[in-house]
Amino acid sequence: MIARIRSGWRDSLALLFALGDRRTPAGAKLMAALAVAYALLPLDLLPDLTPLLGLADDVLIVPTLLALAARTLPEPVLTEARGRSLRVQRRLPWLIPAGIAAALLLMTLGGWLLWRAVSG
Repeated sequence: MIARIRSGWRDSLALLFALGDRRTPAGAKLMAALAVAYALLPLDLLPDLTPLLGLADDVLIVPTLLALAARTLPEPVLTEARGRSLRVQRRLPWLIPAGIAAALLLMTLGGWLLWRAVSG
């Protein structure tokens, strides 16, 4: 199960990199855009308020559209994109804590500035 999630993450990230390549077919770009739009827009086949079923359509439709988009990519584009994806994933353990630390620092600084502005 974890291996499937990792490969799905790798391929999703690779697809994101491949979308910026001019050799990527328009059909792949359209399917990826549809997947992102379906995931982000509030319109669903089954409303998210429906317990379990509301999320089931997202879990099925979005990965299916992304897989179809990845299948239409030319092999050189997919290979290069997967390489970029792997390089990012190797740095990811360092990027996440750094991002959290930066966010905490900015929130602390913002809170301090707000406190100074309110207290005079």
